[in-house]
Amino acid sequence: MKRIGILTSGGDCSGLNAAIRAVVFSAIERGWEVYGIHNATNGLILRPLAYHKMSLSEFEFPFATLGGTMLGTTNQGNPNVFPTSDGKTEKLTDEEIVERFKEGVEELGLEALVVIGGDGSMNIVSRYCQAAGVAMVGIPKTIDNDAPGTDLAIGFATARSVVADALDKLNTTGGSHHRVMVVEVMGRGAGHLALESAIAGFADVALIPEIPYTYEGVLNKLKQMNAKGCTHSLVVIAEGIKSPEGKNSFSVNGRTFGGISEYFVDRLSKDGFNVRGNVLGHIQRSGTPVAVDRILASSFGVHAVELLAQNKTNRVVAHQNGKITDISLEEALKIGNSPVDPNGEMVHVARNLGIYVGE
Repeated sequence: MKRIGILTSGGDCSGLNAAIRAVVFSAIERGWEVYGIHNATNGLILRPLAYHKMSLSEFEFPFATLGGTMLGTTNQGNPNVFPTSDGKTEKLTDEEIVERFKEGVEELGLEALVVIGGDGSMNIVSRYCQAAGVAMVGIPKTIDNDAPGTDLAIGFATARSVVADALDKLNTTGGSHHRVMVVEVMGRGAGHLALESAIAGFADVALIPEIPYTYEGVLNKLKQMNAKGCTHSLVVIAEGIKSPEGKNSFSVNGRTFGGISEYFVDRLSKDGFNVRGNVLGHIQRSGTPVAVDRILASSFGVHAVELLAQNKTNRVVAHQNGKITDISLEEALKIGNSPVDPNGEMVHVARNLGIYVGE
């Protein structure tokens, strides 16, 4: 290898800059050139190309400790629609995208591409790389922690810490006013963040997409808390759960909501509880990465470069049983998302702590 590219794709999270730093440092140690591709694959597909040659000086404090990504990213809903310089959009066919991507790779002389992203990004970018004939190594990141084949993904530990800190703060105000604090966190298809944050934040209810629940189950748990003399409670809800009626959106007082927390605020209020709803939103993607994410990102970045040095490509770095390893890209795509195991350790811990996690 002489020249590689690196990009971040999909939603941002904390720890991405630490991963970029690890790739750049490790590659430059080998005498390689590293080109940072701006705004995910858009930097290679749109014209003019958006990139820069990376150097060690970019990572002087505090840049590597910042959340987000210094290269920019995108998680546009339609992968065929791109922004234009005049503020409008253009739609490209799959063939046009691949051709532009290939031209971009060839213009920069890239021999390999390190892609930091979730399973969706891996799937899309891997197809571009295959068509362009460029090698690829993936690094998993997602605050949902549902990346295939890995026990941990970059960003999860920091997001979990952010949510746990928010729960601590909400616990004090909830206790002062004897309220039920309903907290909606990210997690459309997987409940790792909601479940582990609920355990860390000493919540009373944790509802996740993987485990069915009933409103009566939630109601009974809160009544039990009152009967034990607890005058306030914490209810943590993953954004991806449906209402007990199986709906993703619903109306409250004539207003339509997509956030499930509003449903519980409305119903629990009608059942006599003093309730406040809190949607943490994108604050979960922010913040200085915690030590776990910094170490994980650094280890992933180093391993990715080592794979390229050994001519092992089309691999995805992974953390399994406490060790850094890798799996084939094909295997990762076949596995797909890794949801919470309803019979797994974290659910077992939650139930034994008295947390209601469904039926």
